[in-house]
Amino acid sequence: MRDYLKGSPGPLMSYLLLLLGLAACRAEPQPSAFPPAGRDIAPIVGDSFSTEDTRDRVGEAEEVMRLAGVVPAMSIADVGAGEGYYTVRLSPIVGPRGRVLAQDIVPETRDRLAQRVQRENLDNVAVRLGQPANPLLPAHSFDRIFLVHMYHEVTEPYEFLWHLRDGLKDGGLVIVVDADRPVKRHGMTPKQLICEFAAVGLSPVRTSRLAGSDAYFIAFKVSAPRPEPAQIKPCGKA
Repeated sequence: MRDYLKGSPGPLMSYLLLLLGLAACRAEPQPSAFPPAGRDIAPIVGDSFSTEDTRDRVGEAEEVMRLAGVVPAMSIADVGAGEGYYTVRLSPIVGPRGRVLAQDIVPETRDRLAQRVQRENLDNVAVRLGQPANPLLPAHSFDRIFLVHMYHEVTEPYEFLWHLRDGLKDGGLVIVVDADRPVKRHGMTPKQLICEFAAVGLSPVRTSRLAGSDAYFIAFKVSAPRPEPAQIKPCGKA
């Protein structure tokens, strides 16, 4: 106590001050190395915007999976899977020799999806919690990565895509389904989408309008090396 009363900290106090300083440093948010979105971001609303029966009546899933070239024994990641509309329809197509990884960033949604997968005995499906800026996909693991009606909700699109593309196998494709309308109305124009994907070395190889809606399909492949985060040139707001 004598050291403290004199105003000069002793060894114990110096150690405590050092710990407090380190904790303060850790608590400060670190600036991202990736550029910001530079455009509107839609709030997360889940996939309850229409019932599964309604989507089935217009044949959405069948059309998308046909355009995506999904076949037995493929490995598919359903990112932003929500309540599992695509997950449960992909599972029987890839079959027992294939697998589906269903990912979502909302713990409660992930839990409900896991319960559905268990209830429907989908033995080739795994469920995982991701992060907003990183889907946490195993590297070089997937023939197809699905982003269905969710990309406009991604808060850090360049960081998200930078991590996501590493999950593709050689020759794999990222499959995007979105609505051709402003982000504030839960959509994204194809021009904006293609620009943002190009910024991380992904190029479109197939595009199509989906029947009975304002939605579109675009398949992307890796077309250039993954840039360093500081080298990414953001697109801005279209």
